[in-house]
Amino acid sequence: MTDLVVRRLLIDLEKPFERHWCGGDAFRSALFNALSMSFPVGEQFFIDSVRNGHKALPTEMQEKFKAEVQGFIGQEATHRRIHALFNGHLEKQGLVNEWAPRAQERMKLMDGLDPRHHLGITAANEHFTAIMADWMLANPDLLAGSDERLRTMWLWHSAEESEHKSTAFDLYVALGGNHEWRVTWFRRITTVFLMDTLKQTVNNLRRDGTLWKWSTWNSAASYLFGKRGLIRQTYRPWREYKRVDFHPRQLETTLSRRWLDENRDQYSLVGAG
Repeated sequence: MTDLVVRRLLIDLEKPFERHWCGGDAFRSALFNALSMSFPVGEQFFIDSVRNGHKALPTEMQEKFKAEVQGFIGQEATHRRIHALFNGHLEKQGLVNEWAPRAQERMKLMDGLDPRHHLGITAANEHFTAIMADWMLANPDLLAGSDERLRTMWLWHSAEESEHKSTAFDLYVALGGNHEWRVTWFRRITTVFLMDTLKQTVNNLRRDGTLWKWSTWNSAASYLFGKRGLIRQTYRPWREYKRVDFHPRQLETTLSRRWLDENRDQYSLVGAG
């Protein structure tokens, strides 16, 4: 089991930020903006999946997961709120969120399905966010030159994603979810996630007027496929998920705990006396 606490991030997101807030880089800003656009809707789905999965457990098992589920829901609800504020600024900049409505339509197709399917989808998405989070925490210098509020926001979010990456997975297993369906949903989510990320990033760049600039594509190539590129360094942990004996904690690093320990002045604990 994992001890999860809810933290309130101590940054001011009322003040607007620059269009190319991520170190002045159009591509990186557009990519992170795209991911943020998916979070409020996606994290509500994760919250509902974990809550309903917990309720579906036998009564004698619910107590075992109760504290962790409450912590997971609290963390994801906080992420949802913070990114809704962030996304509000993107809308004022003229960007249009096409990812969220598309995701909401797909979610309607899930109504009435066994809660294990919802948990399988959530566990797959949590694996994606966790390996991306660990990559970001390992390469914080790639956010150098960014608006400091937003740099803190993304690293805090990354630390908590790494921290709660096993909750949905453990509930799925506790409910008897099998390996075959876990991998089936993972493969489907891989395709959906990558296509949605690409579509929204391209849409952001087009509206920004930087889609066809050489500097945009040069940045994309370096950031995704360079020596420390996102895709290059996350492929191996992505692949690990398909193993029969996989568990998210096998990929655990100390980076999440280290960031949270070293940046205590950036957040307060919700409910702390």
